[in-house]
Amino acid sequence: MSKPELEFHLPTGPWAAPEGAAPGVAERVLAEDASGERRTVLQRWEPGTDTSGQGIARHEFWEEVYILEGALHDLTLDETFVRGAYACRPPGMPHGPWTAAEGVTMLVITYPESAPR
Repeated sequence: MSKPELEFHLPTGPWAAPEGAAPGVAERVLAEDASGERRTVLQRWEPGTDTSGQGIARHEFWEEVYILEGALHDLTLDETFVRGAYACRPPGMPHGPWTAAEGVTMLVITYPESAPR
């Protein structure tokens, strides 16, 4: 399955909390396939968001993240990532937990393990 064909436009979809997300996390879907396995979203974390209660994250899909604004602090690595930082995580890669003291906005792209990269 593929995402829909979309020409340049201003996204107007709602900001909504993703299933299982920590309080303060919301996303706006830019594009996704019918199965929801291939997604491109803007993800916004409000100032003070803390995912430490969820522990280290691992998932069964590829995830690419680009920080557009703000900063994200990795509690495991004790390192802060700022605007312009990029991550490409294969399925099963441990990451987080995170805090966003001042808030952060990220472009997040996910796709199944079997998808061409």
